[in-house]
Amino acid sequence: MTRIGFAYNQKPDSTEFTSDEFAEWDSSETIDAVARALAGLGEVIRLEADENFPENLRREKPDIVFNIAEGKNGVNRESHVPAICEFYGIPYSGSDPFTLALCLDKAKTKEALAYHGVRTARFAVVREMDDLAAARDLPLPVFAKPIHEGSSKGITEKNFCRTHVELEAQTAFLLETYQQPVIVEEYLPGAEFTCAVLGNGDEAKVLPIVGMNFASLPAGALPIYGYEAKWIWDRPERPLQMFDCPAHIDESLTRKIERVTLEAYRVLGCRDWSRIDVRLDADGMPNVVEVNPLPGILPDPADNSCFPKAARAAGVSYDELIQSCLMHAADRQGVTIDRAVPRERAA
Repeated sequence: MTRIGFAYNQKPDSTEFTSDEFAEWDSSETIDAVARALAGLGEVIRLEADENFPENLRREKPDIVFNIAEGKNGVNRESHVPAICEFYGIPYSGSDPFTLALCLDKAKTKEALAYHGVRTARFAVVREMDDLAAARDLPLPVFAKPIHEGSSKGITEKNFCRTHVELEAQTAFLLETYQQPVIVEEYLPGAEFTCAVLGNGDEAKVLPIVGMNFASLPAGALPIYGYEAKWIWDRPERPLQMFDCPAHIDESLTRKIERVTLEAYRVLGCRDWSRIDVRLDADGMPNVVEVNPLPGILPDPADNSCFPKAARAAGVSYDELIQSCLMHAADRQGVTIDRAVPRERAA
């Protein structure tokens, strides 16, 4: 029977959060759902990515690790679990430490994309307020956000800056609050999409594209899928009709979005799966906004998690999605998965 390690970070037991501190981590419901899916492929060993992870991994030495751990400390936090797996010679799912660290740095990601000719908005990096002069050269409006965060941490409507006064105030706030550089981007006024990619090499494919329905946001809200939309306004008791999947776009635009998505996926070295956000510029051309090699995978359709939503539109169940990612990782590394009677335990 294949022994499958399952690496994750679990949110503290609380139903309400007053800040976005744990926005990247997964709930117990998501962790349980992933474990159940993996149990269809072998014995699942839960390995919480805390200070005990290295010792637990070394002791258990699973055949392969399914990794959704976002990490805890530092700008390279998402790369910690795969790096430890590599140190012990244990295969794992998803992208390697370099790609995970690269994609968590929004500026380095855009530099790599731009170098390879993949469309992305112009930008400037502000490490301290004296650097703001470069950002002022960008045409207004602009959008500012922390450079090393995911899950819409630090992204609110206030990040949309119409004037240099607003830009200065919000940049100062972000620098102080998140203690990291701020990336300031030229605002892209067109429609926004998110694209789930599954597979490797020439066989990597884009699942049905998810389109953002900004008209569902509260009256007066900006067309931005930020922290308010993701974690405050979109609640089970009053869900937003935020997404269309498949997106209501023509075949020509679909092909353009798929093309830029797969270009970004390959340029950045993504493996097995990733979610890539794309937005149209003033000319209607798709630009890559962000790349997420550790995509959100909330199991409840009411939670509007985009990767499972795209999978369902393709006729792929939640369990099949999780298992497919692990199988892509296993095939890539020559690991044999022996389906057996499901078992699960904690390390």
